[in-house]
Amino acid sequence: MTRRLVFLIPGALALLAGLDAALLLLGVWAPVDAASLPDLHGILMVFGFLGTLIALERSVALAKPAGFIAPALLGLGAIAVLTPAPLIVGQIGLLAGSLAFTLLYIPLFRRNFDDAVLVQALGAAMLTAAALMWMGGVPVSGLIAWLTGYVVLTIAAERLELARMSISSPAVVVFRLLVGLFCLALLASLLWPGVGMTVFGVALLTLVAWLLINDVARRTWRAPGQPGFIGTCLMAGYVWLAVAGLIWVLGGPPTSVRAMDATIHAVFLGFAISMIMAHASVILPAVLRIRLPYHRGFYIPAALLHLSLILRIGLGDGLDLDWALRWGGVINVIALLGFAFMAAASAITASRKKAKTTKVGTASAKEDFNR
Repeated sequence: MTRRLVFLIPGALALLAGLDAALLLLGVWAPVDAASLPDLHGILMVFGFLGTLIALERSVALAKPAGFIAPALLGLGAIAVLTPAPLIVGQIGLLAGSLAFTLLYIPLFRRNFDDAVLVQALGAAMLTAAALMWMGGVPVSGLIAWLTGYVVLTIAAERLELARMSISSPAVVVFRLLVGLFCLALLASLLWPGVGMTVFGVALLTLVAWLLINDVARRTWRAPGQPGFIGTCLMAGYVWLAVAGLIWVLGGPPTSVRAMDATIHAVFLGFAISMIMAHASVILPAVLRIRLPYHRGFYIPAALLHLSLILRIGLGDGLDLDWALRWGGVINVIALLGFAFMAAASAITASRKKAKTTKVGTASAKEDFNR
């Protein structure tokens, strides 16, 4: 566990720095008041946190030392952009990490030639393209569609992997076609930004529709316990992804600041973070080899996240109310930190119970031996 935790620490630091930057962007108090942080908010959250976390999970799945190059470079690149070193140092680290992440899928794909793994590789390639464009001077606002592609394709393909046994062959064919449309729309946005982004929104909506119809979460979100929590988070995430797609269809980013804010946070908070909350008790034990039992208290930060997004996007961006946007953003941060705290508490409690049980078992064994 200790070795793998080393790769996750930079991602956790990137998350904290990204949340600090979010507070600065909202114009409220933040623990660290650094002038450069607000401009790095999106980079830290997507490359530093999401990128490192997902790359680490894929590295564990590969189970080869070379696979850990990707999360290491992404984490170090995120840390580098926070230091006084020239920005290009961090940009090179993130580009190298994204490229290593993309190449990591080659041996994974060769294992069974699963098209879901190929789609994840396409997502990683979009992350690499975004890193290259950022290094070339494209502002972060110009990378949103590419970063959205990375997050959406990665998560959608992982859901396809998990639901493979329950999905029909025609549905898999439709998924492939939708992924193709999604990629073509993204490329078209480079040549014809207005039309291309509208088509991108349509592709996003159709992909959401496919997920809503075929994902097992449609049947489990009402179940008790962990299956119900996972299903609820997944379904809520799909709703926010649909909101982002609808904004793009109606002529959202880059036409207005409010539309941009709504789309970004619908995708990367409403969808991506909701997915992380859903899978935390499954992924982190596999990655770090620790127990992270589900607790019904997980619903509290999850509900807080979605309620705060309603406040921020629905009232703040939708009705142009600054106070709603600001308070919604602050509660966004509280929800993320709250979930991290509850997950850590659950893991520590489980570890102590295991240690206590082991100690009692050892003492009992010694007592039986002495008899």
